[in-house]
Amino acid sequence: MIGIGLLMIRLVIGLSFMAHGAQKLFGWFGGYGLKGTGGWMESLGLKPGVTMALMAGLAELIGGLLFTLGFLTPLAAIMIAGTMVMAIVKVHAQNGYWSTQNGYEYNLTIIAVVIGVALIGPGKYALDALFF
Repeated sequence: MIGIGLLMIRLVIGLSFMAHGAQKLFGWFGGYGLKGTGGWMESLGLKPGVTMALMAGLAELIGGLLFTLGFLTPLAAIMIAGTMVMAIVKVHAQNGYWSTQNGYEYNLTIIAVVIGVALIGPGKYALDALFF
């Protein structure tokens, strides 16, 4: 049952981050693509904006894919957690903890989940279990 639970966590988090990456990179799922996301990132002081959007989008897309597959799970967790740390620092920390006030509650929860999975392992239904 633990393997199924870990698979469920990896699917929800991983696929969600793949979608977030696709929003930034390609404008899919209601996203703004590199140009739009880059402009927003520049407004936060992250320059050059398009490059930063590309890096964030790739980290989310690739990190999400790896996390979903349970492949190189610690690397996937670092990629996802890194984007969440930046989101906290640049957007959410100033608003306090609660997500209802645009705070960092959700971001911190994601960090705890991905790092927790990386520390305990992705479970038996993961490529890491096959290869390592």
